[in-house]
Amino acid sequence: MDLHFTAEEESFRSDARAWLKANTPDPRLPSAGTREGFEAHRAWERSLYDAGYAGMHWPAEYGGRGATVAMQAIFIEEYLLANGPERINVLGLNLMGPTLMAHGTEEQKKRWIRRILSAEDVWSQGFSEPDAGSDLAGLKTRAVREGEDFIVNGQKIWTSYGAFADWIFALVRTDPEAPRHAGITFIAIDMRSDGVEARPIVQLDGRAGFAEVFFTDVRVPADQVIGAVDDGWAVAMTTLGFERDAPSAPAGRYIQGALRLAQLARASGLDDDPLVRDRIAGFYAEASAYHAVTRRTLTRLERGEQLGADASMTKLLWSELGRRMYEYGRELLGPDEGTLDASSPLPDAQAWHSYYWFARAATIYAGTSEIQRNIVAERVLGLPKG
Repeated sequence: MDLHFTAEEESFRSDARAWLKANTPDPRLPSAGTREGFEAHRAWERSLYDAGYAGMHWPAEYGGRGATVAMQAIFIEEYLLANGPERINVLGLNLMGPTLMAHGTEEQKKRWIRRILSAEDVWSQGFSEPDAGSDLAGLKTRAVREGEDFIVNGQKIWTSYGAFADWIFALVRTDPEAPRHAGITFIAIDMRSDGVEARPIVQLDGRAGFAEVFFTDVRVPADQVIGAVDDGWAVAMTTLGFERDAPSAPAGRYIQGALRLAQLARASGLDDDPLVRDRIAGFYAEASAYHAVTRRTLTRLERGEQLGADASMTKLLWSELGRRMYEYGRELLGPDEGTLDASSPLPDAQAWHSYYWFARAATIYAGTSEIQRNIVAERVLGLPKG
């Protein structure tokens, strides 16, 4: 494992930091949970693309800059430290684009990849359903072949950016008689198609970042199937592998979280309490250990290795750490939490609600912690199915 960045990578960090300092929007962009805010975020995504900071590790032939995965991780970390706006095309950049490179036809790559980079097409993800979340193979959305099209009927839930996205990549059942993990197809659907209805879901933090999406006799051209018909599960596993890997959850987020806890303890007059100091130091140590794990992951990726089931261990680390860290932040706030407003002297006081609920969700999306533990037990440790 290489714990150090090269001189070229450190030079890139300096350049990225300077660009972000000069260009990161201030004041903050409006919430992406409205059409106006969403389009403001799309314009910001386009500026990142114009500056060469979208899909940096993608091959140059697909519009990227052929940067190392370490450089990509460095930019994510610097973006976090610069307090950059929410990335609305993260599903296209981190999931759909790489999946297209692995399973798409040349025509599909030419059609969508550049438009993902430039945010001309913003993508949402249609995997979960009301009765098929962690048990994804239980999905019921149907697609029936009719000539050169598929007719899609069904419902998806917890669709990130689904209210305003241009496209959705979805899993649909094309052979209801096949075994559970077979007869599933990975397909791209234009959200502006007749029969597609997206209903925003307002979350506990007041934002509408999710939507439930209904498909009623939606006609989808067969050439929008990614991979082979009935073999969508294999394509989806590729996609989920990209979702769970370490670079998508930079260690800086959790080191920064531990430092925020220290600021919160100081502002609350609890920084002299040895139990509080010990707990925060423990979080910082865990975040530092996770940083070493991400370096190991980056080293492996740079060698051309595939993560496979190991990605589930990484996902467990960062999601469980974040959940416990922000739960403790609420403990430090104590009874004052319910009365916080923008005038509070406590640092990031109002933001703790969002931190907490997002961290809770992190142990659910991309596969629950229970699912990840099963994968680690069976595929990494070789234990029998229980």
